[in-house]
Amino acid sequence: EEEFRWLLHDEVHAVLKQLQDILKEASLRFTLPGSGTEGPAKQENFILGSCGTDQVKGVLTLQGDALSQADVNLKMPRNNQLLHFAFREDKQWKLQQIQDARNHVSQAIYLLTSRDESYQFKTGAEVLKLMDAVMLQLTRARNRLTTPATLTLPEIAASGLTRMFAPALPSDLLLNVYINLNKLCLTVYQLHALQPNSTKNFRPAGGAVLHSPGAMFEWGSQRLEVSHVHKVECVIPWLNDALVYFTVSLQLCQQLKDKISVFSSYWSYRPF
Repeated sequence: EEEFRWLLHDEVHAVLKQLQDILKEASLRFTLPGSGTEGPAKQENFILGSCGTDQVKGVLTLQGDALSQADVNLKMPRNNQLLHFAFREDKQWKLQQIQDARNHVSQAIYLLTSRDESYQFKTGAEVLKLMDAVMLQLTRARNRLTTPATLTLPEIAASGLTRMFAPALPSDLLLNVYINLNKLCLTVYQLHALQPNSTKNFRPAGGAVLHSPGAMFEWGSQRLEVSHVHKVECVIPWLNDALVYFTVSLQLCQQLKDKISVFSSYWSYRPF
C-alpha cells in the first residue's frame, strides 16, 4: 500500500514533469510569431526534389505553419516548354495540418499542467484517465502529420491554393501541397479535356492523397482526365523532431499506465 501511495504521488508527478518538458520541446518546434520579443517566425527555404523526375523544380518557403512563398518551375512533357510561377506577394498558404498538430500539443500540455505537484491523485483510475486524455491529444497530433487529407480532384481544383500564383496557373494544371510525416509534398497534376465524343468510359475518381494518371473528374461543364502527375518533396527537420517527441511521450504515458494497472490489479486481488 505504501508503495502504491508513493507511485501515485512521487512517480506520477515525476513522469508528468518529464512529459511536460518533452512536449514543451515539441511545441517549440512549432513556434510561430509570438507577442513580445520573439518577432516573426523565421523563414526557412526548402528545395523540392524527387528521385524520379526533374520535370518539377522549386523552392518552398515555410514560416511557422504557413507557406509564405512558393517558386515552381515545370517542364511540360509534351513540348518541353518551361513554365514558371510563384506566389503573389500578398499571399500566404496556411498548412492546416501543422496548425492542428500544434493545437493538440498545446491541449496535452494544458492537461498536464492542470495537475501540478501539489495535486494529490487519490486513485489509480484517476491517473489512467489523465493518461488516456493526454494520449488522445498526442495521437491526434501525430495523425494530423502522418495522414494527409484525401481530396477529390474537384476539391483540389476549388482550393484557394490554385489562385495564389502569379502568373495565374494555366487551366490544365492543378496543384496540391500537404504534409506527410516529416515531408512537405507538392503535387502537380497535368490535365487534358475529354472530348464529348470520347469513347472512354467516364468514371469520376474518388478522394485520394495522390491521384494517378487516368483519374477523371468533372469541372464546370468539362470532363477532364489527369495525364501526368509530378510529386516533389522536401524533408522538414523540425517535423521529424516533433514526431520523435510524440512517440517518446506516448511510450512514457503507456509505461505509467502499465505500472498503475499492475498495482491496481494486485490491490483488487490481495487476500484479506
